[in-house]
Amino acid sequence: MYDRLQAHLQKELNDIREAGLYKKERVITTPQGAEIKVQSGAEVLNFCANNYLGLSNNPKLIAAAKEALDSHGYGLSSVRFICGTQDLHKELEAKIAEFFGTEDTILYAACFDANGGVFEPLLGEEDAIISDSLNHASIIDGVRLSKAQRYRYNNSDMADLEEQLKKAMAQRFRLIVTDGVFSMDGNVAKMDKIYELAQKYDAMIMVDECHSAGVVGETGRGVTELFDLRGKVEIITGTLGKAFGGAIGGFTTGKKEIIELLRQRSRPYLFSNSIPPMVAAAGIKMFDMMSETNDLQDKLHENTAYYTEKMKEAGFDIKPTKSAIVAVMLYDAKLSQDMAAKLLDEGIYVIGFYYPVVPKGQARIRVQISAAHTREQLDKCINAFTKVGKELGVLKG
Repeated sequence: MYDRLQAHLQKELNDIREAGLYKKERVITTPQGAEIKVQSGAEVLNFCANNYLGLSNNPKLIAAAKEALDSHGYGLSSVRFICGTQDLHKELEAKIAEFFGTEDTILYAACFDANGGVFEPLLGEEDAIISDSLNHASIIDGVRLSKAQRYRYNNSDMADLEEQLKKAMAQRFRLIVTDGVFSMDGNVAKMDKIYELAQKYDAMIMVDECHSAGVVGETGRGVTELFDLRGKVEIITGTLGKAFGGAIGGFTTGKKEIIELLRQRSRPYLFSNSIPPMVAAAGIKMFDMMSETNDLQDKLHENTAYYTEKMKEAGFDIKPTKSAIVAVMLYDAKLSQDMAAKLLDEGIYVIGFYYPVVPKGQARIRVQISAAHTREQLDKCINAFTKVGKELGVLKG
């Protein structure tokens, strides 16, 4: 039996390779940071990590994790509701709720699980989910697990959202779902307009803050801070795996009754191991740091503004951004791969994205800025882009 499946899988893999879509893991041999060493021994500047605040190798988080190993052990060997809840988990959930201005929080192994486990317990076939067309794959999968009626609106198109809301008026409850920051473009959801439409059509809102928490808003508290909507959005999902230290762990935070029901019925929560004590302890330390100072957010915003301005001055086509994601538009798929390869030769680690990850004819290199980047490192990246851009005909001169 496997002989036939094996031949089928080999063909599938060959098709992926021939289409240029085969993903290879580049191995790094150092802690995550602005400067890393790859397996070849080369040292490169990393501009493709979700390490927005530069906390992945922060000494204070490492110390908190080490202390928790001694005080609370390595793992729990249990799901939360049996014997897998420690005081650290409850403290971290409270810290997250305080940070976002919500009522309660539930932890998951990852935000993929949070998004996968939020819809089915809350909404039935008499309800409606209205989802942005560019929402993350985890939201798409989570929606599929629900029996709710599905509506889809074009990315950040408020006229289309309103049309879908009108169609959904036949349903009992309506939930608008959007990413806070769309990871391929770096654009921020129009939360002010979404909130107005939610009020007009008696709908609730869920926002995924994975790429916006720690980044967007004056103090990094996400899109609800940016649009002055703290406490007004019913459901927020997010991750500890990006700006907030880069380990594992996701969460849903929001209205207390929603969180309470998720504890009873959300399958990824009920049937997955608790996050390790050291991750919970480092998360607590991280949120304490966020409440003490705004230095990292200020540095990140300064770095992003500087990099974007200088890249535009150099002549690159940059998508508008209010996040730490800078999309350098190249449009041609092969060009995006060639440019990324040449940039690596210049010591700049970035990735080119093309169809089907982004729409056809919209290939780009996604640059991710970190508070850990120095001005010298930003300039080196800009200069490398300019040099390679001229070599490949992206820039004139």
